[in-house]
Amino acid sequence: MSNAYDVIIIGSGPGGYIAAIRAAQLGLKTAIVEREHLAGICSNWGCIPTKALLRSAEIYHYAKHPGDYGVKIEGTVTPDLKAIVARSRGIAARMNGGVGFLMKKNKVDVIWGEAKLSKPGEIVVSKTTKAIQQPQAPLPKNTLGEGTYTAKHIIVATGARPRALPGIEPDGKLIWTYFEAMKPEEMPKSLLVMGSGAIGIEFASFYRTLGVDVTVVEVMSQVMPVEDAEISALAKKQFEKQGMKILLEAKVAKVEKGANSITAHVEKKDGSIEKITADRMISAVGVQANVENIGLEALGVKTDRGFIQIDGYGRTNVPGIYAIGDVAGPPMLAHKAEHEAVICVEKIVGLPNVHPMDKGKIPGCTYCHPQVASVGLTEAKAKEQGRDIRVGRFPFVANGKAIALGEDQGLVKTIFDKKTGELLGAHLVGAEVTELIQGFVVAMNLETTEEELMHTIFPHPTISETLKESVLDAYGRALNA
Repeated sequence: MSNAYDVIIIGSGPGGYIAAIRAAQLGLKTAIVEREHLAGICSNWGCIPTKALLRSAEIYHYAKHPGDYGVKIEGTVTPDLKAIVARSRGIAARMNGGVGFLMKKNKVDVIWGEAKLSKPGEIVVSKTTKAIQQPQAPLPKNTLGEGTYTAKHIIVATGARPRALPGIEPDGKLIWTYFEAMKPEEMPKSLLVMGSGAIGIEFASFYRTLGVDVTVVEVMSQVMPVEDAEISALAKKQFEKQGMKILLEAKVAKVEKGANSITAHVEKKDGSIEKITADRMISAVGVQANVENIGLEALGVKTDRGFIQIDGYGRTNVPGIYAIGDVAGPPMLAHKAEHEAVICVEKIVGLPNVHPMDKGKIPGCTYCHPQVASVGLTEAKAKEQGRDIRVGRFPFVANGKAIALGEDQGLVKTIFDKKTGELLGAHLVGAEVTELIQGFVVAMNLETTEEELMHTIFPHPTISETLKESVLDAYGRALNA
């Protein structure tokens, strides 16, 4: 078997495996290198298994409040932590196996090991230091290992890992990353979450729903700092109503470890220190790209603030070397990585009309309770850019379907350019808004104006009607509020 390929992808996460599939579809001889598990962090330890945990928490929440829906449940409802974790890990294994099947289906060679760029067009794969997690589906027949491989095009998709703050490094026992938080052996009675981005707030929501005393510490002035301030404030109000304690403009300055607990010294905006003792702590202060020990420096591949520099098509400054996904910079989202993968491969092949990545149209979703979703400019960012804007708002409390579901706490907020009617941004908080946001994403990509949205017929009764009503409100025409 020849070790020469048209394309080799390093890393099999959402960006890597999608790049491999698209390359194979376009007739390129393709291989993918993986050191641990097919499907990457997203399917094994991130996006998918966390949603499984949150679904279990959601079911528990409904079971604890059956009277809200006219239902009576006799006896005590309790979460089975072992079963919840097992379900989540089983789903991760299923996703892992699914990618193995896709590699086989598309005739992509899988190379197990750790890859290093040795020179342009060449990688050396050594034995992995990680424990390989085999997928449940059969591996491709062309499963390879250590050796030297060549390719005209090499795509780096090595992803990222949890970032650690000096002196507060996760130890896997008392201070967790998302790895440990996803498979606890026992449920802590209290939990401190450092960081309120998507990872931190989702775990805070999961554990709080299951009855854990949760405190969130955030250095910025709002939870989920990248979101619109108004949406963030509404979400915070709901979190606190659920019993979550949230400290903003505060930072964990020091952590003292006990036998089975931690005491965090939290420094507040006024300089005062509050000591918070909790059974466990989750460090959710972001991620850092896996750029080390893959040969970037030797080949002169440029990085900036720990990320590989690329253009809108995934090309680095070194011909024949590309980067996609988390390793290529924010936003650190699986769907961004997948779209970058397709753009990169199609540009390599030379397909016509390949558009560069437009980061202004990438939706963001946080699967806490209530959910938060957004795309485009926040109100503050639009004003910073000097845009003359119209802002529309529509509350879930005025939507029949939301009321019927018992989910009437939410808001849809839309931001338009006053002169052109261009949709600049949309921001949602409430039940299932992560499913609704795509309507606005499609509208933005089609360059839809407010007039076209107003003339679109939304089905009734649905929560999606809040999208249209928010548009109408921006122009003083809301019908149901």
